[in-house]
Amino acid sequence: MFSCGAFIRCMTPFILYGTLLSMKIRVRYAPSPTGLQHIGGIRTALFNFLFARSFNTEEGKFILRLEDTDRTRFDKSYVKNLYDTFNWLGFKWDEGPDIGGSFGPYIQSERTKLYKKYAQELLEKGHAYYCFCSAERIEDVRKKRESERSSETGYDRICRSIEPNKAAIRAAEESCTVRLKIPLGEKTIFQDQLLGDIEWLNDDINPDPVLLKSDGFPTYHLANVVDDHLMEVTHVLRAQEWLASTPLHIIMYRAFGWTPPEFCHLPMVMGQDGKKLSKRHGATSIDEFAKQGYLPEALLNYIALLGASYEESLDAKHPEIYTLDELAKHFSIKKLNKAPAVFDYKKLEWYNGQYIRMKSNEVLARLCLPYAIEKGLFAGESPTEQQRKIFLASMSLVKERLVFLSEVPEKIAYLFKEPDVPAKEEFIPKKCDLEKTIELLQIGKEIVKYLAQAINDEQSESFIKAEAEKREIKLGDLMMPLRVAITGSRVSPPLFGSLRLLGEECSLKRIEKAFARLTDCG
Repeated sequence: MFSCGAFIRCMTPFILYGTLLSMKIRVRYAPSPTGLQHIGGIRTALFNFLFARSFNTEEGKFILRLEDTDRTRFDKSYVKNLYDTFNWLGFKWDEGPDIGGSFGPYIQSERTKLYKKYAQELLEKGHAYYCFCSAERIEDVRKKRESERSSETGYDRICRSIEPNKAAIRAAEESCTVRLKIPLGEKTIFQDQLLGDIEWLNDDINPDPVLLKSDGFPTYHLANVVDDHLMEVTHVLRAQEWLASTPLHIIMYRAFGWTPPEFCHLPMVMGQDGKKLSKRHGATSIDEFAKQGYLPEALLNYIALLGASYEESLDAKHPEIYTLDELAKHFSIKKLNKAPAVFDYKKLEWYNGQYIRMKSNEVLARLCLPYAIEKGLFAGESPTEQQRKIFLASMSLVKERLVFLSEVPEKIAYLFKEPDVPAKEEFIPKKCDLEKTIELLQIGKEIVKYLAQAINDEQSESFIKAEAEKREIKLGDLMMPLRVAITGSRVSPPLFGSLRLLGEECSLKRIEKAFARLTDCG
């Protein structure tokens, strides 16, 4: 017999899906400008963006809100970093401080009157109270409880017992905060869209947390709840580190008499050692990834797969390469993983290489040029017209070998500046001696004219193979000293393309210097 309860549980996903299709979806990214934008934050922003875009633009809205109430750590440079980061990444919000919207202002420091109003409402309803304890007293209470190994931690709620009218009179003259009155001896239960039913004992929640600070600024908890309600946020997708705050927020929603949004706490991003991703694992700020020479498309593609899957839905030529539109079309909370996501730098490097190879030479040259200028690849601050032509042509030499855009200056430096002549042993092929190497380089000198004037690599390869067979020497042995003479290294971009770019005269000059090194008796 199929029970009514079982039927409801079975139908819940379909009911929720139908509800989503019929309602307007509003999600937000609400960073605190107290640090650089990092992988975890951008993953949260991206998932919110994709969730909004999984509906059409009329039904799904993605909002940016700046939660700048932590004035001790606030810095304008972090606001600039936020905008610069998203300009680089290439996805944008529908409402926010820079573009406005119907629910502004979108900066919390510009909304302080609202928070005071709603803190007063909670006071009047008996869900909050004034606290007159100094920071020193609260610290003393904490230390005493720790020394006594008390099961109770945090604030001791001493001001909770002050009669409200007397507290209001004192608040008009004394410095104070406003604290939330947590209902003790009860449970708070809510449903997380990813984790399922969550049950929390109210006595385990941070004891009566501060909502309004003595300077009139709200804490995160008050501002967050008020703004999400007033901005009509329907779904809150945020990191699982905020899960412990959700029961507190649910209590506040109920105290106001408001319906809370749907919550979805995203899996954490971990390093391969199982610990939360941090600088000890490598780059974490988006600034660092950009400076290293990652492409924004590669970073977004990889981040979108951290804790989510799309393979069952997409039919692409490259099964792991997705555009933002493809990701948005198939994004679903159902495809998120509960387990933490492991950040694999090697996998990200693979993505970056794939996206580099998808670029045209013209686009790749434009992207790499700033790195070349920064490294002083050209004599002046910017390349001459001739240098630009060589730089563009060099892209075909290095494209297949690049992992980062920043690698380009070092890989092609020999095309713009004559490299130092290496030590003799660098020229000598395996199983050859110095005398044989000099002989091989002499042959290279004789054929370099043809290689420099060849139309393409196929013509060069055919010619040098024929020369090697005619002289009964190994092709690799013939090419090694010639490569070192031309590029200054045993490992370099393709030799044939390099010779064509440098030309006969320049190539012969470098070979002559190599001869001088090899025949030097010193």
